[in-house]
Amino acid sequence: MSDLKEKLLTLPKKPGVYLHKDKDGTVIYVGKAINLFNRVNSYFRGAHDYKTTKLVSNIVDFDYIVTKSEKEALILEYNLIKEYDPKYNIVFKDDKSYPYILIKDCKEPYVSVVRLKKKSRFKGKLYGPFPDVGAARNMVELINKLYPTRKCENLKKDLCLYYHLGQCPGYCRIDVPAEECEKTKESIMSFLNGDNREVIRSLKEKMDAAVEKLDYENAAYYRDLIEDVRQTSLKQDVQKNNRETFDIFNYYAEDGYIAIVGLFIKNGRLLSSDKFVDYLVSDPENFVSSYIYRFYEINEKPKKLYVPKEIHEYLKDVYDCATVTRGYKYQLLKQARNNGIETLKQNKNIITRKESYSDQLDEEFRRIFHKPVRTIELFDNSHTGGVNTVGAMVVYKDFKPSKKDYRMFKLEDSADDLSSMREMLYRRYFRVLKDGLERPDLLIVDGGRIQIDIAKEILSSLNMDITIVGLGKDDHHNTSYMMDADYQIVSIKKDSNLFFFLTNMQDEVHRFAITYHKKLRQKAMYKSVLDDVKGLGPKSRVKLLRKYKTIANLKTLPLEELETVLTKKTAEELYNKLREENA
Repeated sequence: MSDLKEKLLTLPKKPGVYLHKDKDGTVIYVGKAINLFNRVNSYFRGAHDYKTTKLVSNIVDFDYIVTKSEKEALILEYNLIKEYDPKYNIVFKDDKSYPYILIKDCKEPYVSVVRLKKKSRFKGKLYGPFPDVGAARNMVELINKLYPTRKCENLKKDLCLYYHLGQCPGYCRIDVPAEECEKTKESIMSFLNGDNREVIRSLKEKMDAAVEKLDYENAAYYRDLIEDVRQTSLKQDVQKNNRETFDIFNYYAEDGYIAIVGLFIKNGRLLSSDKFVDYLVSDPENFVSSYIYRFYEINEKPKKLYVPKEIHEYLKDVYDCATVTRGYKYQLLKQARNNGIETLKQNKNIITRKESYSDQLDEEFRRIFHKPVRTIELFDNSHTGGVNTVGAMVVYKDFKPSKKDYRMFKLEDSADDLSSMREMLYRRYFRVLKDGLERPDLLIVDGGRIQIDIAKEILSSLNMDITIVGLGKDDHHNTSYMMDADYQIVSIKKDSNLFFFLTNMQDEVHRFAITYHKKLRQKAMYKSVLDDVKGLGPKSRVKLLRKYKTIANLKTLPLEELETVLTKKTAEELYNKLREENA
C-alpha cells in the first residue's frame, strides 16, 4: 500500500485516463479525469458508497495516460473499456444498440427494423431510437398494414403470398409508377414523424364504407386499425407550432445510485426515450458523460443535444451541444430529471438485491474453485429420435446471461447424445482457439464423469486449460451436485443461491436448445408437407393457406375437401403426405 501512496503523489494535474488493476494485474476499472491527480487520489480519501468501496478494496495498482483535452480523454476511455471490459465499468457492459426503423433507399416503399453499430451504414431514412425492439416491430407491422409496402427483403421471381392476400401491389412482377412509390414513402415518413391525422381520416372513410355495405367484418378490421394507430404512433406534443429535432439527457444520483434519462424529440414531438439505472462508480459528471458518449457511438448522432451545465463541459467539443436555464427545453430537462427520480425509486431495491445475489455467488465460486469466476459457458443438445439434432450454448458473465454471446449448433443427426456433445464442444473451442476469442473461466457440462471425460478430451486435443465441472442429478432428475475434473463431488444445498443459479442456467440452455430445435422441426415439416408434394405449385400453396390458414388445419381435412381446391391427383399426393406426417 505504501508503494501505491507514493505512486499517487506522482500523478500529473492534467486531463487523461486511468486504469485501476487488481492483484492479478487485471484491469478492473477505466475512468477519465480533467485532473488526474485529484480524481485518482479521491478514491483513497474519505468514505465512499458501496460499489466504489468494493472497487477500492480490490485496487493494488494503477496506470494512467495523459491526453491533450477532455474530449481526447473521453474517446480514449471508451476505447480502453471496449478493449479490457473491466468488471466495474457497468455503464459499458451492454453494447447492444437501440432499434430504429429504416425506410430503405430503393424504388419501392420498404420498411424494416435495424440496429445501428459503430461504422454501420444504412442507405435510407432512419427513425428512432425506439425504447425496445418490440415497439419498433409493432410500428413496422402497423405500417405494413396501413400502406402498400414491399414486404420481402429481396424481391422474388414470382408473385408471393402477400400479393395474393392483397397486402402488396406485386413489386416483384408489376411495374408500379415511381411517383406512386414516392407518395407512399412520403405518407409513411409523415406518419413516423407523428402525424396520424391523414391515415385516421382514410381509415374512417373505409370503415364507414364497409358499414354501408353491411360488411361488418372489414368495418371491425378498420376500427381496430384506427385504435392501433392511436396507441402505437407515440405522438406527443412538445410545444405547439415547433418543428425542432433534438435530444435531451439528464440524470439523478442518490445514495450511490444513478438514473440517466434521454428524451428524443423529432419535428417537435417526443418519439421515444432511453432509461438507465445502476450503481454509481465515479462522480456523476464523469459517469453521465461517458454514458452519453457510449450511447451515440452505437446510435445515430444527435442533430442538437441539450444537457445540464456540468455535463456540457465534457461534451461541448464532441457534439453540437448546449445547456439551457429557461424555456420549454429547460422544462424538458427537468422532465428528464424527474423521470430519473421515479426510475431510481422503482429500481433501487431491485439493483441492491441483484448485487447482493451476485456477491454471494462470487464468494461461493471463489470458495469452490479458489479463483474468481466471471465467464461461464454451459451446453445442451436436443433432437427427435436422432433427427434435427441441435446444440446450444449459453454464456453468463458476472452471473448474468450474456445473450449476445449465445451460440446455436446444427449437429450431425445421431441418437447418441455423447457424440453430439463431442462435436459441439470441439466446434466451439476450435473456433475460440482459431479466432482468439475470450475463453471462459468455467465450462459446465450437463452430466457426470462420462461428460466430463469428453470435455477433457476435447480441451486436451486443443491444448486448452479451462476449468470443467459436470452437473449431476438425483433420482427425480433434479440438479443435486457438481463434479469437478478430478471426479470429486461438491454438494449443493437446495435452498442456496448456487443451486438456484445453476438450475436457472440449465433451464435457460434447455429453453434455448428446444427453441432452435422446434424452429428446424417446423421448417422441415413445412417443407415436407408443401414443397415436396408433386404437382403442388406456388399458386396452389397460396390458395390452400388463404383458405385453411395453417398446416395443422390441413391435416384435419378429408380427401374430398382437398379435391375441391386441388386436382384429384395432387389432392391425393398431399393427403398421403399429411398422413405420413401424422404417423
